[in-house]
Amino acid sequence: MKKYLLAGLLAWAPIGITLWVLTWLLGSMDSLFALLLGATQAVLPPTTHAAIEGLRHVPGLSVIVLATLLLLTGMFVTNVVGQWVARQWNKVLRNIPIVKSIYSSVKQVSDTLFSSNGNAFREAVLVQYPRAGAWTVAFVTGKPGGEVARHLGTEHLSLYVPTTPNPTSGFFLMVPRADVVPLDMSVDQALKYIISMGVVVPPPTSPPPARPGEADPNPRG
Repeated sequence: MKKYLLAGLLAWAPIGITLWVLTWLLGSMDSLFALLLGATQAVLPPTTHAAIEGLRHVPGLSVIVLATLLLLTGMFVTNVVGQWVARQWNKVLRNIPIVKSIYSSVKQVSDTLFSSNGNAFREAVLVQYPRAGAWTVAFVTGKPGGEVARHLGTEHLSLYVPTTPNPTSGFFLMVPRADVVPLDMSVDQALKYIISMGVVVPPPTSPPPARPGEADPNPRG
């Protein structure tokens, strides 16, 4: 009985978790779409409110509208006029009290994470945490700077250590570069490894290095 229950759980768990994530995403999009409809109703005359209200009940419309909005926004901000408008908009928001602190912080983080030229979350590493001898997988987010770097002295790396099975929460560490072991695996593979709590092991992409005192298993020449 226990064997069959476990087999059934393993069969349904991926489907259930996938549906839960998709439901959460659709719910978030529906909430954002409802805000857009509410703002539209506040601008347009009352005669259009009934038609706008009917859009709330169209299945899948929020996904189509938001995806189209993102696409059009991306096309706009990548041309010369759009970049100028975006700069002016940033100046306005950075001059509003309270808003400027939140907006500037979020924008700096998002620019760092999603920039194609950035190095944040581009590399998975191995680090000892939470104590010496215990190892975990982490992601390089950059290098300490400013006053923090001056106090640290030697070269350090900024690391994000995600929790499992929910990698959206975690810990921020600044670790000496000498104590960080680079991993030859992609970020996607590392995330799967973390979320599965070590069950889904990434395939090796290169032979392991020889230990001190051992012969190289793949000698060259």
